[in-house]
Parts: sequence; C-alpha cells; structure tokens
Amino acid sequence: MTGTPSGEVPLLFSGPDAPSESDLYKCVHCGFCLQACPTYLETGLETESPRGRISLMKAVNEGRVGLTDGVIRHWELCIQCRACEVACPSGVPYGRLIEATMAQVETKRKLGLIPRIVSDISLRRLLPHQSRLGMAVGALRLYQTSGLQRAVRKSGLLRALSGQLAEMEESLPAIPGTTFRATGQVIPARGEVRARVALLSGCVMPLVHGPQMHAITRVLARNGCEVVVPKAQVCCGALNSHVGDLETARNLARRNIDAFLDSGVEAIVVASAGCGSRMKEYGHLLREDLDYAEKAGRLSAMTRDIHEFLVALPFEAPSGTLDYRVAYQDSCHLSSAQRITQPPRDLLQSIPGVEFVELPRASVCCGAGGTYTLTERDFSLRLLDSKMNDVEETRADVVATANPGCLLQLQYGAAKRGLPIDMRYVVELLDEAYRAEDRQ
Repeated sequence: MTGTPSGEVPLLFSGPDAPSESDLYKCVHCGFCLQACPTYLETGLETESPRGRISLMKAVNEGRVGLTDGVIRHWELCIQCRACEVACPSGVPYGRLIEATMAQVETKRKLGLIPRIVSDISLRRLLPHQSRLGMAVGALRLYQTSGLQRAVRKSGLLRALSGQLAEMEESLPAIPGTTFRATGQVIPARGEVRARVALLSGCVMPLVHGPQMHAITRVLARNGCEVVVPKAQVCCGALNSHVGDLETARNLARRNIDAFLDSGVEAIVVASAGCGSRMKEYGHLLREDLDYAEKAGRLSAMTRDIHEFLVALPFEAPSGTLDYRVAYQDSCHLSSAQRITQPPRDLLQSIPGVEFVELPRASVCCGAGGTYTLTERDFSLRLLDSKMNDVEETRADVVATANPGCLLQLQYGAAKRGLPIDMRYVVELLDEAYRAEDRQ
C-alpha cells in the first residue's frame, strides 16, 4: 500500500478487508464497462461508471482525494449488479472491489442516530433471525388483511406526511398466507432417487414467496431429488455484504457452513440468484479464517443455482401445456456474477405451449439490487421505468426471472403501469407445467 507522509491522515484502505491493490490496478480504463453499467447508462456521468468509481478508489488509496461525502455518494449509487465484470477484458473483479470499499466506508464514516438505528435493526436484529423476521412479515400481513392498509390509503395520511413514504407503502408486496419453513424436513424424491440435495431456504423468500418455495421442492422431487432443508441454516449474508457489513456476513456464512456441510448431501441448491452468488463466494469471504477457509471453499464448490442444477441433472421436460407468451429477465447475480444465462431459457423453452421471446436489454438491471430499492429509491425507480419500457415491447403474458428482489421490483413496475403481465419465477412455471401434466 502506498505510504503516507508523516503527520498526514492515514489512508482509507487498510486492514484485512481493504481492496486488494492487485485488483484495483487491473483496471486499464478502456471503457468497455460503460455500456454495461446501468447507472452510467442513466446518467452518462463518468463518476457513475465502474471505471470512474475505481478511479476514485485509487485516488483515495493514494491519498490524492479525501473520503468526502461526495466520493462516498458515487460508490453508494452503484447497484452492484456486476454487469461490468462480464464486459471487462482485463478481468477486473469489480464486485470484490466495491464490497471491500463499502466495508472500509462502513467502519470510517459517522451515521446519524436514526440511520444507525434503522441499519442495526434491519441488518443485524432482523435479517439474521428468521423468527424475528417472520414476526415482522406477519405483522405486515395483518396490516394488509385486517383492513388497516385500505383505511390508511383512503385517509391519505402517508401522502400528507411524505410522498416518498406513501409510494414505498404502495410498493409493498402482498404477503401470502403460505410460508415455507426450514424445520430439518426431508422431502422424498418421486420415483428413483437421482440425487440428495440440500435447499437454501433463505430469509425473505420463504416468507414473501412461500408458495413458490414449495413449488421449488416439488420440481426437485419430481426430478428424482431427495431434498433436505437444514433447520440450522440462516440468511446467506448477501444484503449485509452489499452495504459493507462483512463481519455479520462472515458470521452468517459460518453458521450456514456448519448447517449444510453436516447435512450429508452432494449439492446445495439455491433458488435466489443473489444468495447463490454470495454462497459461491464464501471461500473469498472467509479466506483469512483459519478454522473456516477450507470448509468455506468446499461449500462454495457444492453450491448450485437451481436452473444450473436442473439442466445438468438433467431435468425431465414436462408434457403439460402452458399457453403463455413468456419473456425472461436476467437477474444480475445470476447472469453477471454466476455467468448463468442459458439454463433458465432452456427450462422455459422446454415447456410445451410456451412462446418464448427475448426481452430487449434483458441483462440490464431492473433496479432492485437488494436494499438498493430502499436506500436509493429514486434511482431504483428510474431503472425500473426503463426496464418496464422494454417489458412492454415484448407483449408478453408473463415475465420470468430468478431472484426475489427482481420479482418484487417487476411486479411493482407492472402494477404502476397497469400492465396485465404476470411476474413469475422460472421454476414456478416449470412446476405449473408438471402439475398440468399430472392432471392430463
């Protein structure tokens, strides 16, 4: 690391979570990343591109620029979609760089009391604890089903207090009555057992998309998989990682390693693109942990995205017919971080009756980005608006995707425009085709 003259303020990047200089200086500023970056495409500003953000990282690292609010703001506006990694001819690991940079920011900047409390409650008191998160989501469901939501909206109170608060309330997903719980259950395979796998339940998905989680287990069982759902598993840590809270992410990773490596399975199947990306990178996250580094590498090697897993198995094509025109939106952490693009399309195109159409700019981020839709609401909605323009072009009945945040974002986009388009998981459609087959 570049030294600092005596008496000057120490450089920002320090400690085990500092961005690697070998990673930082791989960037040759060629500009291939520009047309892949959603924030650059929206603004046209160099500082809102991967190249520009890396230039700021270098400037801070070399002591040429201080850690100002303006510098931090450019990093915060990055949605961490990692599309730049696919476009980069030099192999710059931008995801690692921005994650490490945000970890440095997290330890050095001073937040106000309210933001600090909100961050602590959401990222450390709720997400890592499924029972607490379940209570919070249950309270939300009660709000929606009791008539209170209708009364609040009719009163206009939220809009009087804050237009942004009212808009965020309107974007809340409808919470289903069916949840999915990790209780250590073992779901038997249908017919001959072809594989024994563990399933990541996750944190938000089993509460907000419980019926879809059950569909996932049915698809795996239908394809000869005995499915183990370890009770001791926890949140994958992706959301904590994105905001620089790497210590909590590491603690969650250790708990998942203990839960999954003891389950006696040959693969760990993940149905959320963001979670799968995080778990496949546990090896890097725990590289300095003498007790867990080797085990983290083993778990990462065992982790499979569900689309990737089914196509490699291989899955049995359904005979049940679905009369839908279907477009597919690439989830960033599946297409860009995991480099998985064809398997979801293979699954969709295997369903009889489905007319598959490519979505224009399918690999460009929809604006969900984990907590981004909350922390950078205005820009998230700008990206969503651009995405919905592309969706309308397809004239699709259904848009399929592979990540819960993407699904929620697209559902809100369709609702805002009054579009009669269903937003579904790819595997959810496969399950529907299998069930149609069983009814024949």
